[in-house]
Amino acid sequence: MPKESGRKVVATNRKARHNYHVLDTYEAGIALMGTEVKSLREGHASMVDGFCTFYNDELWMEGIHIPEYHQGSWTNHAARRRRKLLLHRDELDKISQKIRESGFTVVPLQLYFLDGRAKVEIAIARGKKDYDKRQTLREQQDKRESLRELRERNRR
Repeated sequence: MPKESGRKVVATNRKARHNYHVLDTYEAGIALMGTEVKSLREGHASMVDGFCTFYNDELWMEGIHIPEYHQGSWTNHAARRRRKLLLHRDELDKISQKIRESGFTVVPLQLYFLDGRAKVEIAIARGKKDYDKRQTLREQQDKRESLRELRERNRR
């Protein structure tokens, strides 16, 4: 069987960029069971309630829903179990130092396969206030309208 190459996105957390100011991103491996990998290869995952926490100086991802593999037997995994993230020690130290500061958290952004290996993109983020969210939406709408005006002007 030929080795996979490239990046195949399985799931994205679109609400994360809406609810948080993303400051820094990291790519981490995930410790998964066999049936979890098979379920991910079928494209089934949900990152809606996902978050990351530290336990015993290790980073763990929780709240990610990877449904049970439909052809799995008694070896199937729990759908919302805690999964360990694989990072270098210096990256873990940087992340833990940053989230000790007030208002910072670690949020998973994207779950994907990179050259056949399951990876997750995590971000150090700060929560947005409601007025920040409205301001961002207003800026996006203004940008869309200006592009629309330019397109219409070029058609004439």
